[in-house]
Amino acid sequence: MLCVVPSYWPAFIFGGPVFSVHAMNKALVAKGVEVTVYTTAAGLSGKVPLNLPVDVDGVKVTYFSHLRSLDFLTATGWQFSPRLSSALKRGLSAFDAVYIVGAWNYPTIIAADYCRRHKIPYIVSPRGLLYPYSMKKGFWRKKLLYELFVKSNFSRAQGVHYTTEDEAQKCHSSLGFKNKPFVIPLGIDPEEFDKLPGRLAMEGFYPQLKGKKVVLFLGRITWKKGLDILIKAFANLAKTDDTLHLLIAGNDEAGYISKVRGWIDDFGVSGKVTLPGLLRGEKKAAVLSGSDVFVLPSYSENFGIAVLEAMAAGLAVIISDQVGIYQDIAKHQAGLVVSAEVSSLEKGMQKMLNDQGLRKKMIDNAIILVKDKFSLDRMAVDMVGMFEQSMVYH
Repeated sequence: MLCVVPSYWPAFIFGGPVFSVHAMNKALVAKGVEVTVYTTAAGLSGKVPLNLPVDVDGVKVTYFSHLRSLDFLTATGWQFSPRLSSALKRGLSAFDAVYIVGAWNYPTIIAADYCRRHKIPYIVSPRGLLYPYSMKKGFWRKKLLYELFVKSNFSRAQGVHYTTEDEAQKCHSSLGFKNKPFVIPLGIDPEEFDKLPGRLAMEGFYPQLKGKKVVLFLGRITWKKGLDILIKAFANLAKTDDTLHLLIAGNDEAGYISKVRGWIDDFGVSGKVTLPGLLRGEKKAAVLSGSDVFVLPSYSENFGIAVLEAMAAGLAVIISDQVGIYQDIAKHQAGLVVSAEVSSLEKGMQKMLNDQGLRKKMIDNAIILVKDKFSLDRMAVDMVGMFEQSMVYH
């Protein structure tokens, strides 16, 4: 299987897809699938070898050089790569199926085009990029690219992989796609969260959190995450509770952190908010296991891999009803689902923070849900089935 993706591990600045796609590929390798990745060195300048295959956790990855002169075409960069194009021309026939992640970038567009030219079956996965709310951002630029390339690439694929039922319902039929929608959730390895360092480790890294009720946000610092809602709701609660502290952890995207800092100052909670940047390794494990509540109040979110990590870590979660997995969370009472607006989030946070019995019930349900439905092993089995079906359809 060939996986084509604009950016790849360890380009952590690009957030969830970088983690989830590599985790998927490793799980497929464990199932006996030979996985090759064609990607670019976006976000990895000087950190990876260029234009030659390297082994990354058993996955054969080639980071192709790319030109940046056309990066203005999309918010995450166009990532125009003649070398990737040449490799696709030469090597596509060696693969049984191709899996393409994304929509707007050059690698995804050219890969779908060459697959059709060479009659190679391919699956495309938008990862939330075709959600109505997301489509409104940069509408005219996206509209042009959609009509020129993206619509054809998706509609002529052997299938479209959505990571939630919500994404499939809101995107597939509304965009007029007649091919098969595959709904396969993302996954994590629950065993990675069995032994976490706990509260003392978090307080060791961040002494200001000692004795506080910690509300955790973990994700990219970007427009779609609802951080304006979160900060205002938190500020309202903090007026009457001096023990509250908000931890906003994640990498800054396109300078959005300046807006976040502005809201923190405007609402007068600068002494009650910590911004540690992107967390990995021990620090990430510490805040996941040491915080009291995890919150993701996104305006648009196709899945929410950080939600799974929080659930597996035994952390009570609150998400908006615009986060793709909200239906599963609500159905299994594995967390609170709120509207993406201040009053609803504020009430949800207050309820979760003050009701210990509710937190325990939802945490217990969440741990079971992750193990039963959102494991990498289950995802890999379903992905193999999807590729087998795509080759039959072809």
